[in-house]
Amino acid sequence: MTDSPVTLITGGGSGIGAAVARRLLDSGQRVAVTGRGAERLRGFADELGHPDGLLTMVGNAADYDDIQSAVDRTLKEYGRLDTVVANAGFATHDSVAEGDPAGWTEMVLTNVLGPALLIRASIDALKETRGRIVLVGSVAGFVHGPGNLYGATKWAVTGLAENTRRQVTEFGVGVTLIAPGRVETPFWDSYGSLPPGHLLTADQIADSVVWAVGQPAGVDVNTVVVRPIGQPN
Repeated sequence: MTDSPVTLITGGGSGIGAAVARRLLDSGQRVAVTGRGAERLRGFADELGHPDGLLTMVGNAADYDDIQSAVDRTLKEYGRLDTVVANAGFATHDSVAEGDPAGWTEMVLTNVLGPALLIRASIDALKETRGRIVLVGSVAGFVHGPGNLYGATKWAVTGLAENTRRQVTEFGVGVTLIAPGRVETPFWDSYGSLPPGHLLTADQIADSVVWAVGQPAGVDVNTVVVRPIGQPN
């Protein structure tokens, strides 16, 4: 167990992040997860039976001190860091012409600044293990939507993934952008209802993340777009 790989996931207490954590724990990895809600993290740990290979930490993905603390605690607890998954993010589900700007700052900071902070805080540890950075983007980061500011944040993540890859590949660190289409997760809670049509599950997206993380040494899978059958855009 002491030599097993270690992954740090932001926003790991529910949805895609929690599904990735479960998959990695089942495969024998050790996993650290962060989230803003202590109760949600406790519930997740309770659900899994508090395994030895799980570390939960309350923190804001858009706060550099919180992220650096999470990286430091993970290294102190497990002695290494092989993968980081920038999963924390949310949408205000409104538009630039008609929406409420009150929620936009937090969304932009979480969705765009958050992944950048995680990269900055973890890169030295990832250089040592020749590890991997996984950014959870969105199909909305490839397809324009009318007035969609959330989509604009995910376009930024799409750019951040390739910009980061071009810098860190010389260090032996891989970068993978996972861009899901419509997924049945708590992402839609603030929207009021699930979108129409077939939706992917968080476990299906987790399969893509785990597949990317499990590539042979020297292989860098960079962009994975995953839509449910029937989603046209």
